[in-house]
Amino acid sequence: MVKIGNIELGDFPLLLAPMEDVSDPPFRAVCKKNGADLMYTEFISSEGLIRDAAKSIQKLDIFEQERPIGIQLFGSDIDSMREAGSIADNAHPDLIDINYGCPVKQVACRGAGAALLQDVPKMVKMTSEIVKIATRPVTVKTRLGWDDSTKNVVEVAERLQDIGIAALTIHGRTRAQLYKGEADWTLIGEVKNNPRITIPIFGNGDIDSPEKAKQMKNRYGVDGIMIGRASIGYPWIFNEIKHFIKTGEHLPSPAIAERVRVCKEHLDFSIKWKGKHAGILEMRRHYTNYFKGLPHFKEYRLKLVTTNSYEEIISLLNEVEGNYAEAGLKLY
Repeated sequence: MVKIGNIELGDFPLLLAPMEDVSDPPFRAVCKKNGADLMYTEFISSEGLIRDAAKSIQKLDIFEQERPIGIQLFGSDIDSMREAGSIADNAHPDLIDINYGCPVKQVACRGAGAALLQDVPKMVKMTSEIVKIATRPVTVKTRLGWDDSTKNVVEVAERLQDIGIAALTIHGRTRAQLYKGEADWTLIGEVKNNPRITIPIFGNGDIDSPEKAKQMKNRYGVDGIMIGRASIGYPWIFNEIKHFIKTGEHLPSPAIAERVRVCKEHLDFSIKWKGKHAGILEMRRHYTNYFKGLPHFKEYRLKLVTTNSYEEIISLLNEVEGNYAEAGLKLY
């Protein structure tokens, strides 16, 4: 049984990665229903929280059915991160996560996210301050290092464990790689198999199939896997991985009717959470992924991402279901 603090996550938990503009409550809801064991909010700016910025505050929204869930914070100033940690703690998540992995320029070049891999003492001090004020477990997500010449994640893991973090997720790329090239899990395995390390170690990077998940589990011995991009438009990946690890067999891919049903569910929650106009706009980024692989879907996609009418979207989705089911087409 893998545990973070007192949170029991099962024998081999699958985590939903915190993804900016993706991991909102409607998206998390469909992933939870399809097997995600632990989820995180989109990452939240410490400065935004302190200033009461509306977008940052809204990201604190947590629904009971999502638990266990963590609030993820990022920032470059220790005092601001401590204050933001207190605000996040008061929002009653199950844990607080600190982002030391985001590689994008507007985060890393301001001294936050993966930039802290260049200043491990500051990273340790910042983490220590949040651990001190938090009333729940604190976890960290990071990368292998800043670039190929500074892969320092083994040292980072030891030092962060020493000051009290409850789990660590490692993305198998450096900051310099961004999301390019293949994720290297070798160092993730080295951290997990380091006799000094006793906290759960989760691997992240390029897990897009049940086979790959099982391979990484068996090869590197990680306690669980975090899945990001492969879950966008395909929340079924969590249960598919679980079934394959348990039985060695594949679950059938979701039929058109199932894809349309979950897509509608996602849309309805999006509208309920953000209001009709914003909910419809937010959903536009997901249609292509829900129906990835459908031939000649472009015409439907163009209509779905240009209409502001809920009724028209539902009509289009019903048409997609009817036409493609009638043609006997299957995805993947």
